[in-house]
Amino acid sequence: MSNLLDLTSQGDVATITDESKLSQVVLMTPQQLYELWERQPWQSHTIDFTKDREHWAQISDEDKDHIVWFLSSFFIGEERVATQFNGLVGAYETQSEEHFLTTQQVDEARHAQHFNNFYTEVVGYDGSFEERLDRAREDLNDSFKILFDDVLVDANRRLLAAPGDLEAKVDFVTTYHMVIEGTLALTGQDTLTRVFEERGILPGFLEGFRRISQDEHRHVAYGTWFLQQKAKDPALARRIQKTLAELIPVAAGVLTPRGYEIGEEYEILGVRSDEVHRFAFQALTRRLKVIGVSLVPAEEDAVPA
Repeated sequence: MSNLLDLTSQGDVATITDESKLSQVVLMTPQQLYELWERQPWQSHTIDFTKDREHWAQISDEDKDHIVWFLSSFFIGEERVATQFNGLVGAYETQSEEHFLTTQQVDEARHAQHFNNFYTEVVGYDGSFEERLDRAREDLNDSFKILFDDVLVDANRRLLAAPGDLEAKVDFVTTYHMVIEGTLALTGQDTLTRVFEERGILPGFLEGFRRISQDEHRHVAYGTWFLQQKAKDPALARRIQKTLAELIPVAAGVLTPRGYEIGEEYEILGVRSDEVHRFAFQALTRRLKVIGVSLVPAEEDAVPA
């Protein structure tokens, strides 16, 4: 029988192309994911952006604007998740889970460093790390701010106040691993990676971006494992559904570029909105199938009108 890593990227079941195998999947545990992390070290500050600077000078102003919009969401997003993760680390239930979660927080800080380096050396944003973050924030829409500055911050505060609150932990993992990383980050990474690879541009950025994607598939594998364990409780399964129902419309807003309304079709950098949304929906539904939760509540769980 195939091992899960033979079928997936970093244990993330959304990367299984043969969906008939989803029902047979045995997820990786936090201990196995920690050991996988140890085998995959990388350093953000060793990446060479020489070619990227040459390519950036040749990219059209319109494409630069679209790329910077994409990257600003990642840059601020990585900073947000790195600083709003300590509640989950403190809510560990086993030593292996604690050790894996600490690696994830380190990963998020390293990801933010990669974007800071790219903004400094290629995009050309001067000043301090904080000043670059402030400038990148100008590109963000209201949906992004709701999800990252309100929902995520509140979920972290609840766990900091009560690390043993299982409902708060389920809410955090659903928000962070299923929506922010699984639905938004990995979708954006797939989009930009394909664009840059097809154009043969920005090799230094891509080197770090592929490493970031590797890390985040591993993170989402943890979130899928955790929610699968907790979704065995029908009340917690309904809680996962409720959180997703509330946040998916917000996530759709985060994926909407400047100048467009939520639900409006668009094409930027040669990528159509329907391609982006299809990738995000397919990845989420694969994970939920393994977790044992549907996006649509069963009829017996529905509240009568």
